Amino acid sequence: MPMDPSFVGRTYPPTAPYQVGREKIREFATAIGAADPAHHDPDAARALGHPDVVAPPTFPVVVSERASQRVFTDPELGVDFSRVVHGDQRFAYVRPVVAGDELVCHLTIEEITQRGGHDFLTTRTEVVTTAGEPVVTMWSKIVVRGEG
Repeated sequence: MPMDPSFVGRTYPPTAPYQVGREKIREFATAIGAADPAHHDPDAARALGHPDVVAPPTFPVVVSERASQRVFTDPELGVDFSRVVHGDQRFAYVRPVVAGDELVCHLTIEEITQRGGHDFLTTRTEVVTTAGEPVVTMWSKIVVRGEG
């Protein structure tokens, strides 16, 4: 059954604050092969003007995981996660994510379309500090494969 386009514009409650840790950034950078010293060494990051190690550009996916789960488990929306394929991911930064940030995610369903028997769902996640300072906006598109 196709997803209902009337869900476009639905927002979910903000996530609990996510404390960005230095070790989490280092682990993520190592896992994706990001060897830039600013991701691993606080002194190297400070030399570039940052208060602590800087997260790689795709790190906010980790922070937004709780927000995304709300969409995937929303019984009214009815996403069959066993049929999900990641379609696209985009980021628009205001500033980098650094160790010590406390971040909150505000997720909105931006688009639902159907093509070729498949559903396409685009979400927009505004990632802000607990003080409300914008950090990054993320767009994620998933494809829910049809059964045919």
